[in-house]
Amino acid sequence: MNILTMLWKNLWGGSRTLLFPARPAMSQGFRGQVRFDPALCSGCAICKFRCTSRAITFRAGKGEFKWSYDPGQCTFCGRCVEGCKAGALSQDPECPPVYLTIGALKQSYTVARKPPAPKAAPAASPAAAGQEPNPAAGGAQ
Repeated sequence: MNILTMLWKNLWGGSRTLLFPARPAMSQGFRGQVRFDPALCSGCAICKFRCTSRAITFRAGKGEFKWSYDPGQCTFCGRCVEGCKAGALSQDPECPPVYLTIGALKQSYTVARKPPAPKAAPAASPAAAGQEPNPAAGGAQ
């Protein structure tokens, strides 16, 4: 094929790609950017240990902790969301936004530690109170 013919077809044949702002629809099961709900977080830091790309950092302090997430490092594997028993993490189904500088999408939260829930006292049983079970009441003999 003549090079000039090929150039002519490419120049005047029209666009064959999507324009920048338009994006294709996300496929079923796409796992996107991680979202954090500080009200639900217990401060266990399991998400940090499960994050293989080190996109989540966790720094504990007295009475508070700092949770940070950098989507630029994230592989969107979903391991942190699966490991969060408190349900503080979720993932967006849409494509992450475009960014031009390193760390532009980084999110940090400083969260006050919640006091531990009081443990309920176990119910007293007759054996625990020092009493023998009554054989006449159907106990073992």
